[in-house]
Amino acid sequence: MNKYGQLADFLQARRGLLHPEDVGLQTYGERRRVPGLRREELAMLAGISAPYYARLEQGQSRNASREVLDAIATALRLDESERAHLHELARAPKRGRAAPRPRPERITPATSALLSALEGTPAIVMGRRSDVLAWNTQGHALFAGHVDRDSPAEPGGRPNMAKLVFLDAHTRDLYTDWPAKARAVVGNLRLTAGRYPEDPLLAGLIGELSMRSTEFAGMWADHRILACDVADYEMHHPTVGALSVTQQTLQSPQGDGPAVVIATATPGSPSATAISLLAHGGRPSETAQTRRAAQSRPS
Repeated sequence: MNKYGQLADFLQARRGLLHPEDVGLQTYGERRRVPGLRREELAMLAGISAPYYARLEQGQSRNASREVLDAIATALRLDESERAHLHELARAPKRGRAAPRPRPERITPATSALLSALEGTPAIVMGRRSDVLAWNTQGHALFAGHVDRDSPAEPGGRPNMAKLVFLDAHTRDLYTDWPAKARAVVGNLRLTAGRYPEDPLLAGLIGELSMRSTEFAGMWADHRILACDVADYEMHHPTVGALSVTQQTLQSPQGDGPAVVIATATPGSPSATAISLLAHGGRPSETAQTRRAAQSRPS
């Protein structure tokens, strides 16, 4: 998994998603061997020579200027996240020694303190490969209550949220619109792969998911990018029932280091009440039960 190979695959996949009629080109009814725009058509839209674009798409040209990349991005109708990903893939890798094998990721004392401060709000800390590095009580209960609470403590046994979304029946049932959640996972993994093309553990994760999930393999093949920092999800939790949450990802501007994912609900809503119950294992506390019983008695 290298940047130039990813760049070639990305350009080919995204070109294949565009049709002549989408960009105002007339085809005069001729038959096409492959779907999508031809290389020369994309080059014409970008205002560059067809041979140059062909070399770029084949991974043979490694010096594309920012202006050329922006022209290609515009021709491919890429959004802001996809455009940034294109620039990332085209950037020449730094020269030097081979990248060392990644060390196990750990959270800093500051991140640990933040997680403690968020107690009462579901929160998890995820590494670059979507391994769960830590979670608070509600975060564990909401996202993976069926998994050992202490499993993030051991690097070799950490839950992986991407694997859970695609390979775990409990997590699949958790999201009412599972495909939307799955696409978000794949889109974020695409961005990570662009930033860390020589990460063997990330490559291993992507390979495993591609082998074990045809749905992941299909989504990975279309090269869609989705920077999902904020997203709304309808969930159906096995102990607290239906709830609507907003998932937010907090990360450094550079995109390195662990990310904190939190889930919030509208204050005073049934979903907020459901989240509060997660601290008690999804069951109303004895005090709350007593209060409701008292309120239901005739005065």
